[in-house]
Amino acid sequence: MKRIIVDYAKLTTNILDLLVEKYPEGYDSEDIFSFKNNKGESIKAVEVRTVDTIYLVKISLKLEQKMEDYIEDEDSLDDFNDLNIKEDYN
Repeated sequence: MKRIIVDYAKLTTNILDLLVEKYPEGYDSEDIFSFKNNKGESIKAVEVRTVDTIYLVKISLKLEQKMEDYIEDEDSLDDFNDLNIKEDYN
């Protein structure tokens, strides 16, 4: 199984979907773990998995904001889609 460290700036929609699914209310201190990367730097991250990959997503205030923005964008899109569906049936 591959392990990939991902910074918030390089998150794909697939990884964002995994994060939001696993941590719908956000993550807390119990979800965070620390490790040293190959440069000896201490990293704090949360983990999400696919069938063949473990993503270690570096945490930061910007990650939290990106997750919140992503959830809001999905909710807005859902609301927009609901309006379009209702209009199609009229």
